[in-house]
Amino acid sequence: MRYVLVILLFLLVSCQSNEVTSKTIDMYNADGDMVGTAELLEQPDGVQVKIKLEGLEPGFHGAHVHEFPKCDAPDFESAGNHFDPEGNEHGLMHPEGAHLGDLPNVEADDGGLVDAELMLAGATLTDGKNSILTGEGTSLIITDGQDDGVSQPGGDSGARIICGEIKSGDQGESTESPTDPTELNEEQEE
Repeated sequence: MRYVLVILLFLLVSCQSNEVTSKTIDMYNADGDMVGTAELLEQPDGVQVKIKLEGLEPGFHGAHVHEFPKCDAPDFESAGNHFDPEGNEHGLMHPEGAHLGDLPNVEADDGGLVDAELMLAGATLTDGKNSILTGEGTSLIITDGQDDGVSQPGGDSGARIICGEIKSGDQGESTESPTDPTELNEEQEE
């Protein structure tokens, strides 16, 4: 009987899914400085994106997932266009849109810090055409200005100023947790 239980247990363990349900990426500015992180979490209705950044101008900034996991500074144009497997128009407020990679704006406080939780509705970290890990992966871009939610092709949100590569597989995964970039700011305020 124990032999049967051991075999059953082995079969159950070997049938478990190896799909990614979370991923943390480092975010870099055009000078190559790490300025924060983004944590991606699989949810029933999409991918939750928790962004922590520092060093931005106070105010609103556009946030988008782009089609390639390439963050070549200084302009991050290597990331390509917004991730859009459906061929929609740009903008969360566009009546015929939005790109799958369109996210709400993030707001930097007076100290230039961003601590935001966003939802990339309809996206997934698992297999499928809406996977942001499709092919080699995608990237997360933050822009200099606010996305107006309707202008084509990118929301009139200005230059790409921060980029993080969302690579499929184990590529680019940190073996240790990055430090929280906002901890130093809190210590400086005291």
